[in-house]
Amino acid sequence: MTTVGEVYSYLQKKAPFELQEDFDNAGFLVGRADAGVSKILVALDITDGVVREAVMQGAQLIVAHHPVIFGGVKSVTDQTVTGRTVLALAENRVAAICAHTNLDAVEDGVNDALALRLGLSDVGQLKQTGVDDQGRPCGIGRIGFVPEQPLYDFALAVKELLGANGVRLVDGGKRVHRVAVGGGACAGFMADAIDQGCDTFVTSDVKYHEFLEAKALELNLIDAGHFPTENVVCPVLRDWLSRRFPQVSVVISQRHHEVFSYL
Repeated sequence: MTTVGEVYSYLQKKAPFELQEDFDNAGFLVGRADAGVSKILVALDITDGVVREAVMQGAQLIVAHHPVIFGGVKSVTDQTVTGRTVLALAENRVAAICAHTNLDAVEDGVNDALALRLGLSDVGQLKQTGVDDQGRPCGIGRIGFVPEQPLYDFALAVKELLGANGVRLVDGGKRVHRVAVGGGACAGFMADAIDQGCDTFVTSDVKYHEFLEAKALELNLIDAGHFPTENVVCPVLRDWLSRRFPQVSVVISQRHHEVFSYL
């Protein structure tokens, strides 16, 4: 039978955990490496609801993007949200592997999935930060082309293609053609997008001053939400794992959705 450790070793080859940012906590976070796995649940986040879903479906492992343990957790008790989630995993013998910024950076990871979903062509890297142990380039963000079009037409397409509940945007005064994308909070890479000749940047979690900066720099900036810009990687993880472990059932969470709405 496939083990948790074997799944982790495979993900290490696809998205080496050494590539994660210094602040990150990606890796094998909960469980026993020698535990058998017949079903895997894939989700963007490991919430209490996702753990309950895994238990109901008989999944022994959750593979997620965001780390279930993050930010200097010093105790695991039922007095905190993180503590309750980790306890639920352990008590139900559900393991957790989380591939975060390492999955953002690698080929075919979050940012390639986002570029593909939005229909970008001639895709390249927004900012290469290095290479992995196999010599493959890695870095945050992607750039590419879409047919030239008005900003609001493109923004509506982004909303529909990502299944977002809404988008926020600043009009930089340009038609959309050369586009940068960054899954999650990547507005800090606006200068790189401009240096690459992009007229438009799609990302999430944009702060007020970043919208002001984009306007001043004449860059179209679209905030499509953290969940929609990163959830595109879940089908990628499912397909990777299904191909490598055909004897294991791999399914995407049906309970985990965007947490907020727009009025």
